Amino acid sequence: MAARLSLALLLVLAVAGRAAAQDYDFFYLVLQWPGSYCDTKQSCCYPKSGKPAADFGIHGLWPNRNDGSYPQNCNPDAEFDPSKVSDLLSSMRAKWPTLACPTNDGVRFWGHEWDKHGTCAADVFDEHGYFAAALGLRDQLGVLSALAAGGVNPDGGYYTMDQIKGAISDGTGFEPYVECNRDESGNSQLYQLYFCVNAAGDSFVQCPVLPRGRPCGNRIEFPAF
Repeated sequence: MAARLSLALLLVLAVAGRAAAQDYDFFYLVLQWPGSYCDTKQSCCYPKSGKPAADFGIHGLWPNRNDGSYPQNCNPDAEFDPSKVSDLLSSMRAKWPTLACPTNDGVRFWGHEWDKHGTCAADVFDEHGYFAAALGLRDQLGVLSALAAGGVNPDGGYYTMDQIKGAISDGTGFEPYVECNRDESGNSQLYQLYFCVNAAGDSFVQCPVLPRGRPCGNRIEFPAF
């Protein structure tokens, strides 16, 4: 009897521990247009590996809750270890580049994303799994091709929000939240796209809640890079 009770208690504790670990409901996959990051008063610095491709790069894969809040910095002891993603580094340099100054190799940026966000999804991903998942999800979307197919191109021209969202939705099957920033002249420009991913981190879903961001208006520049 005592043995059965002990086993039952262990099972309850295991389930409770797992439930506590998953303190989120979905992920935001956030993609960033490098031309808009660089076309500001702050400007940018290309990474040591050289100028990134003119394509949407990953900003992060962020666990979020349905009430709009999110966990962060969940395990200070699980520091980012580049050796654990050694086979992914070339892809990360190409698809998850850093544009921060001074010029660097990206390790600090990736470490920040892992420490703040990745450690909060430890019930689903170890470090390697977290970065591999983000890279795979980004590649599934093909955002730049979807925009081009809808006549929206990074040529310095201006587009409406409906044009941007419509092209992405038609091409990917999912409508993103569009975040804008301002260029040196104060023009609103296409900056980041938020897509929602299920709590397992393997499938896109319609967003249960949208992030809070600066309104874009309806005249949005898509700068070249």
